[in-house]
Amino acid sequence: MVSAQQLHLSAALDGAGHHPAAWRVSAVEPRALFTAAHYLQHAKLAAAASLDFVTLDDTLGLQPGGEDAVRGRLDALLTFSALAPVTSGIGLVPTVTTTHTEPFHVSTSVATLDYASRGRAGVLAVPSRSEEEVAHFGRRTLPGDADAEAENTDVVEVITRLWDSWEDGAIIRDEPTGRFIDREKLHYVDFEGRFFSVKGPSITPRPPQGHPVVAVYGDSPHATGADVVLTRANDVTKTRELAARFPGAKVLATLYVVLAETEQAARDRQRALDAYLAEPFRPDALEFVGTSARLAAELPGLAAAAGVDGFHLRPAVLPDDLELLTGEVVPALRATGHFRDGYTGETLREHLGLGAAANSFVEA
Repeated sequence: MVSAQQLHLSAALDGAGHHPAAWRVSAVEPRALFTAAHYLQHAKLAAAASLDFVTLDDTLGLQPGGEDAVRGRLDALLTFSALAPVTSGIGLVPTVTTTHTEPFHVSTSVATLDYASRGRAGVLAVPSRSEEEVAHFGRRTLPGDADAEAENTDVVEVITRLWDSWEDGAIIRDEPTGRFIDREKLHYVDFEGRFFSVKGPSITPRPPQGHPVVAVYGDSPHATGADVVLTRANDVTKTRELAARFPGAKVLATLYVVLAETEQAARDRQRALDAYLAEPFRPDALEFVGTSARLAAELPGLAAAAGVDGFHLRPAVLPDDLELLTGEVVPALRATGHFRDGYTGETLREHLGLGAAANSFVEA
């Protein structure tokens, strides 16, 4: 449940913003959406406000829509790997599609991101749900929703086992004997499941965090085993129902945000964005349209009503709404004691208060 004092806040850095027409009004040039510099600029904004982490959406298929939609994207994990050495503080949580990606590759790639970011990595594990993505690979049929989520859960289990397959003291670098590793501290994971099997051990030593932070969306009853759960529901009651299913995780409600100096100006911004579409945009999230001051005043109560630890913020337009979130909403929350004054730790697990990750192969 949410602390009486402080919220957890994260932000999505997707394209030109979460509204489909954001690219039509954003100051961001369309070509910039395919550069690391675009995401670095916004990650630094989030870091300056001491947000817990940022995410970047990804799929193995093109975004839906026609000529009026942003289509095409950079690989989220590789983009955040480029940001890792030139950012500080902010957690980096790329989306990784698990249905068509080998768990061994997911494990080593995210572990590498954790090394590159000095302990600030996470992964948002998401299954594939489209025939288009299946057609790119041609190795399987589209799994049903239950199987896709069950496989996603298996992937989460396997990647954490692989991170544990090197004990923290496995690298000994004993020059006199010529032993670089202690082979007794490397372990087979020996996973056999319905969808895949993995022998192990990993080829990458245990990451700086032990376990980089694992996040999932909480829409499915099969979505278990994660450190962070992002709920996607457009009403408080449904959000509370989803949050109650994950008592051991940090639960953040996804919140779509349109901000302006006045209530009327915020409504006008939303209408202007919707005017580019055939019908008004309705996000699969809680929605706020209004002033920064009202949002800061309402967030603590909304978190309590929804039963969540904080919010995953989806700015309607980048950089506009992210600048207002970090420059106005966060300072107002700090003034009332509902958000930290700065980072108190160095790793993403520390930001989230998750504690050290135990190694499953080490006896207590």
